Amino acid sequence: MSTPPAPGRPERRRTLEPTRVLRRRRTEALAQLMREHDEAMAAVPEGYEHVPLPRPAPGAEDATQELPPVARRRRVQRREQADTGFGFGPNLRRVAVVVAVGAAALVGFGSALLLPGNAQGEEAGPAPSVAPSTAPSASAPADPDGPGFLREGDSGPEVTELQERLLSIPDVYTDGATSGSYDTALTEAVARFQLWYGIRGDETGVYGDDTRKDLESRTAS
Repeated sequence: MSTPPAPGRPERRRTLEPTRVLRRRRTEALAQLMREHDEAMAAVPEGYEHVPLPRPAPGAEDATQELPPVARRRRVQRREQADTGFGFGPNLRRVAVVVAVGAAALVGFGSALLLPGNAQGEEAGPAPSVAPSTAPSASAPADPDGPGFLREGDSGPEVTELQERLLSIPDVYTDGATSGSYDTALTEAVARFQLWYGIRGDETGVYGDDTRKDLESRTAS
């Protein structure tokens, strides 16, 4: 029976020795391929010779000028023309110019034929003049609102009848005149009557068909 190690001392173990060692195998085929490639590059085919590459002169890189970048707008325009097919070449431009000149010549020739007029018509004499027609006598201006409409500025017996009918409506045309003149006071009275009795078919302050029917129905007696 083995005795345990003293406290604080590591346990002594048996040393392990390697029994097998492995290493990556050399790839002889790849090495042979690389050698053949180097030999093929070194050999000069028949009829050829080595030419030394020219070396740039000192300071040549400083003398090189960088070309300015192409404007992006031009590139976009060229790309759009290539996509849409609207980039006309020189031949198409010449054809377009020829067609435009020919069309202008035809239009000018046709205009020259139409402008002088008919020669036979000119020899026959001047065209007969048309006698001016006599203007009809001016008649009285028609009522723009139609017959029966009364508004501020009118006068006559119909206005007097309107004033008398409004006097019979309480508080609409109190102490109003019956002079037969459609004045501002009568306009305000008509507008007040339309507002109080809900008449909406006529213009405010104008005695029209709807206002006439409602007023006559209330003052029929």
